[in-house]
Amino acid sequence: MRLNPLPSSEYDDRVARLQKELNKNGIDLFISYSSECESASSRYLTGFWPFFDFAVVIVPAEGKAALLTGGPESYEFAKEFSSVPLIFINPLLVETCAPEWVPKVDEMNFSEIISKVCKKNPKKIGIGNWNIFPYVLFKELNKAVPDAQFSRADNLLLNVQKIKSKDEIPYIIEAYHISEEAMKTALNAVKPGMKEWEVEAIARTKMLSMGAEGMPYPSWVCSGDHTRLSLCRSTDKPIEKNELIQFTFGAKYMGYCGNMCRPFSIGKVPKSAKALMEVALEAFQYALDNIKPGIIASSIFDGYYKILSNYGYENFTLYGPAHGTGHSEVEGFWLAENADFIIEPGMLFNIDIWLSDGINGLRYEDGILITDKGIKELTSYKREIIEL
Repeated sequence: MRLNPLPSSEYDDRVARLQKELNKNGIDLFISYSSECESASSRYLTGFWPFFDFAVVIVPAEGKAALLTGGPESYEFAKEFSSVPLIFINPLLVETCAPEWVPKVDEMNFSEIISKVCKKNPKKIGIGNWNIFPYVLFKELNKAVPDAQFSRADNLLLNVQKIKSKDEIPYIIEAYHISEEAMKTALNAVKPGMKEWEVEAIARTKMLSMGAEGMPYPSWVCSGDHTRLSLCRSTDKPIEKNELIQFTFGAKYMGYCGNMCRPFSIGKVPKSAKALMEVALEAFQYALDNIKPGIIASSIFDGYYKILSNYGYENFTLYGPAHGTGHSEVEGFWLAENADFIIEPGMLFNIDIWLSDGINGLRYEDGILITDKGIKELTSYKREIIEL
């Protein structure tokens, strides 16, 4: 069962808040790019999640937002699922091996589209999804407005996304609820001799049966030597007793990313891995106790790093103890050494403790929502040393 879709007024409000950011920063036009696996910007601003083809969202500092996609299939798809009425086809946004269309397609280049969206020729253009924005699109964009100045504008959208609205909260809670139920189901089902991918399939089935539309990233089960990897995939390896096993699961629910990670063993956890678990859990509890409204983000990192240093583990981690999340599994706002932002009510984080000694690696991860009074834990099942 799924909740009703967000009202169109939520998307209108997001665009309006982004336009305030544009005007405050002297940006005339915001342009972001989305693909199936990096769909957050188009999903957040218009409700549209592309696949096969790609999508661009254009938001002028004044006026109406527009959605661009490629080909007649995606145009009809966007009309059905997008919250914005202005939709255009740009041929550069089609899939890699697009067909030769039988019907006549009303295609437009950036010059034509910008003239319809903007009241005047933009002088300063902010690019969202800067590090994945395709060169071929930038080249056409530069040709359309050759005198414009271009700048990275990811932070402007993040400033809009960082505080979750009351309308968003039920979807966020459900995304984490589904992820936690998948974790419970997989932990109850796993047995020695099962292949890693078979256990992953159990978790995926549970998520989909509860209304998840997919996963925000490829969920995985890894065991033994592969646990040392921060990113992995499930393989054909049989799960064995008395070895370290890592579950990394996340449900995508109506655009929102849930996430939950647990290391464990069937039987005894290896001694060296147990030491990592103990430090990781201490660091996790520190983050849980200290992340609260009004705190400077870098101070959380300082305390986290001190805990690791006490055990000689400061080089066993890759990053700070938490990151923002929402429409992307990682939505900026890392609690890092130089993070100077203030934690505010309405922000959403994953506490994400990753440690690896090069032989064993493990991750404890849970979602928290910042409230006026502190935090709301969104997942918490078996946050402990798990020996099944």
